Amino acid sequence: MKKTSQVIWGIILIGIGTVWALNAFGLTDIDLFFDGWWTLFIIIPSIVGLFSNHDKMGNLIGLCIGVFLLLCCQDIIGFGMIWKLAFPVIIVFVGIKMIVGSMWNANQIESLKQIQTESGNVVSKATVFSGETLDFSGEVFQGAQLNAVFGGLKCDLRRAQIDQDCLIDASAIFGGIDIYVPTNVNVKVSSNSVFGGVTNKAPYFHDENAPTIYIKGNCMFGGVDVK
Repeated sequence: MKKTSQVIWGIILIGIGTVWALNAFGLTDIDLFFDGWWTLFIIIPSIVGLFSNHDKMGNLIGLCIGVFLLLCCQDIIGFGMIWKLAFPVIIVFVGIKMIVGSMWNANQIESLKQIQTESGNVVSKATVFSGETLDFSGEVFQGAQLNAVFGGLKCDLRRAQIDQDCLIDASAIFGGIDIYVPTNVNVKVSSNSVFGGVTNKAPYFHDENAPTIYIKGNCMFGGVDVK
């Protein structure tokens, strides 16, 4: 995923540099600072995210917003339509995501439910307008429910004892959650996010005999980072 993101950004930067150079030599006359050029800071990251992140729906929403703002800046659509369509469009996207997610991830959802039922000592922690660190060094970890609302939460599992599959249910609302995982476990991530998402930066590891940490992220104007 990271390599895909780098390749896409590389192509975009090469394209911008090439056009800039051609303009300097008078070979082309392409205005890089057209009306609404700033919307590219929304559109381009959303396009990159569609190809490199797990959270496709969140990036699709961002892309639609960026394109809509660009059309407004180009006087194709009036800015007054933003307030009329913003909430209906968000509601529709959330509904589509729920339907598609339930259809495509049915098997995974059942597996997560079974793991959640079989888990023993599940840790539950919530932070509101604050920050906190959970360090499980030397402890047996069997799962956790993490909630960050207008705050930050750090969960360190790098030196924890993980003997079986476990589930981390992480919800970030206007906040952020960092989850540090050990290098000797499988990590599988799923997300259900609106204007946020889950980023998996954990080193690649695959061993059928090793336990798996399932991380289910629910984000709204927030994010979950797996490292």
